[in-house]
Amino acid sequence: MTRPIMVLPSKNPTRIRLVRVPEDLGPQEAYRLVTGLAAEAEAGAGDAEARLAETLDALEGRGFEPVDFLLGPALD
Repeated sequence: MTRPIMVLPSKNPTRIRLVRVPEDLGPQEAYRLVTGLAAEAEAGAGDAEARLAETLDALEGRGFEPVDFLLGPALD
């Protein structure tokens, strides 16, 4: 069975991330968990890069796996 992948969008293209969702999480659970972790990091101190790193570390700790990708050109 394939595991779902979640795009973590950003206004800054260099901060877009792609993660594989743990098998034990449904789509809504995964969305809520990522939203909560991102909000916690946003409330903390540090610059945008530090907050991104904190969020990604927290996601990996919860079973999300980063996926390498190549961002292509805009289609619109």
